[in-house]
Amino acid sequence: MTAAELLGLIVAALLLQLMVGIGVSVRRWRAAAAAAPSPSPAASSARADSAWAGWREFRVSQRGFEDTALSQCSFYLQPVDGQPLPAFKPGQFLTFSLDVAPQAAGEPAPPRAITRCYSLSDRPEPMHYRVTIKRVPAPAGHPEVPPGQSSSHFHDHVQAGDILRVKAPAGHFCIDPDPGVPVVLIGGGIGITPMMSMLRWCMAEQPQRVVHLYYGLRNSREHAFKQTLEAFAAAHPALRLNIAYSRPGEADLQGRDYQHAGHVDVELLRRTLPHGRHQFYVCGPPAMMEMLVPALAAWGVPLADIHYEAFGPASVKLPGAAPTLAPAATAAVEVRFQRSGRTLSWDGRDASLLDFAERHGIEVESGCRSGGCGSCETRLLEGAVQYEHAPDHDVAPGHCLLCVGRPASPLVLEA
Repeated sequence: MTAAELLGLIVAALLLQLMVGIGVSVRRWRAAAAAAPSPSPAASSARADSAWAGWREFRVSQRGFEDTALSQCSFYLQPVDGQPLPAFKPGQFLTFSLDVAPQAAGEPAPPRAITRCYSLSDRPEPMHYRVTIKRVPAPAGHPEVPPGQSSSHFHDHVQAGDILRVKAPAGHFCIDPDPGVPVVLIGGGIGITPMMSMLRWCMAEQPQRVVHLYYGLRNSREHAFKQTLEAFAAAHPALRLNIAYSRPGEADLQGRDYQHAGHVDVELLRRTLPHGRHQFYVCGPPAMMEMLVPALAAWGVPLADIHYEAFGPASVKLPGAAPTLAPAATAAVEVRFQRSGRTLSWDGRDASLLDFAERHGIEVESGCRSGGCGSCETRLLEGAVQYEHAPDHDVAPGHCLLCVGRPASPLVLEA
């Protein structure tokens, strides 16, 4: 063998060893990469699943009316920071801080900040929320009384591109996720909004779950989400629609536009619901809530299966339901507002401590007036406060909500 041939064999052997080494290294690198921990789905979505603290800016991406009367308008909201949104529970609400100009004759006044809560009307989506808001007119026969400030502000001034300050979804009025229990969703007027959130969630996540939707309103002009509901009913055999018109229009046809004439009451439920256990969810104006919710309990529905939320300060009394915290004081008690330097006698005439404070000229920040937004949360220095029902807002220890609270003993409040 010549020297040149020997050199060629040595070079070939070295190249073979080099290639084998590279192959082993690559396999080890791939194995190490496969064994390395990767972010779990829960970890990667942790940001999206955690609610934010305080206020967050949202841009109105679009708005559109849901009824032919142009009284109920949906607003689609996208986060300005572009980060994913937490997946709320169907039935919850958003809290808004609005700069609203007072509705008064004479010289224009500077805007003032008000806080209002509105139910989410869509199922959870990663990059937008939707609320549907009904314009609240002046009371019938009383044109001197101003219409709803926040609803008029949304309808008249909030446009696509505007920025709103919003708190994270909140509230305990949420659908039970157990698919084995049929649900009965009952919405009166704009009370349909949280029902739409629950319904859309069921249609997407539990399409086989039996859902009975009862929707009470006056006529087709105020029939929100009409085409959406009809499309859902056609596509989902498990959905039973029961639309009730209390004042049908001349062109409204029973069997086409609505199924029942009159109001949604317990007698209608008796006639149309099958026997068996159901979870009831009720939301509507005070008169409806104060009539229907106790009637469900009187019909024999267990209190644990009755869930409700009222718009405004409805007073729903259920038989056998114990008040939260201590019973309200029956005799006159002293209430001291420490910051205001006022000591007053509570005589039970007012529905809440907030009404009591306002009647005596004590300024207290407020918003929803129904225990949802927490704007009136006040430090409780001494005494005990009673609530008819547990508030939607989670009250901090040592504090109370004035809008739904009544004194159970002499009080000292920081206000």
